[in-house]
Amino acid sequence: MTDTSRPTARPVALVTGASRGLGFALADALADTHHIVAVARTVGGLEELDDRIQSKGGSATLAPMDITNADAMAQLCRSVHDRWGQIALWVHTAIFAGPLTPVNHMDAKDWKKSVSINLDAMGHLVPYVAPLLGLEGRAVFFEDNHGGEKFFGHYGTTKSAQIALARSWQAETVSTGPQVRILSPKPISTTLRARFYPGEDRDALADAGDEAARLLPEILGT
Repeated sequence: MTDTSRPTARPVALVTGASRGLGFALADALADTHHIVAVARTVGGLEELDDRIQSKGGSATLAPMDITNADAMAQLCRSVHDRWGQIALWVHTAIFAGPLTPVNHMDAKDWKKSVSINLDAMGHLVPYVAPLLGLEGRAVFFEDNHGGEKFFGHYGTTKSAQIALARSWQAETVSTGPQVRILSPKPISTTLRARFYPGEDRDALADAGDEAARLLPEILGT
């Protein structure tokens, strides 16, 4: 975990999947009001995010880690607790998009990676992050409904299962906290979407920064 920030009294926002796409844009937008703990495997993307945040007077802590590594996530959450005690917000955007393919042609490695990143990681992330959120914090997840669609066997199945788990947590905490929100972004011009729809007119898609700005009031509850 690399801290490039000055000491801050701002609330802390943990963003998993912060190196690109919507996660990058949301981390950048949240940096106006929060200290960002940015988690992703892509170091270059995290460094670019940090440059942007610092350029506008914000602060970030970079955590170039794999969310599927339970030991690394436990260490990160312990470090966050030791430094700040708690976090105000967890935004989870980390995802793996396997190539579109008929179910009977799915590659075993792509299936395993989809299950590991999109679903299995939730089994340790939620238990590790929940104590940091306490009763007043907020966790945010993002729907992308492709479950049961043809050629979406990897992604549709595991993403749907991820959201089903998030909905269970949401139902369990509705009266006690933390608050769990599940939002539906517009189609965004991202690398992930380009893998699904390589011939799509990208000019017709939402910009990640614009979509982050649109979702921010819902994320913050304002």
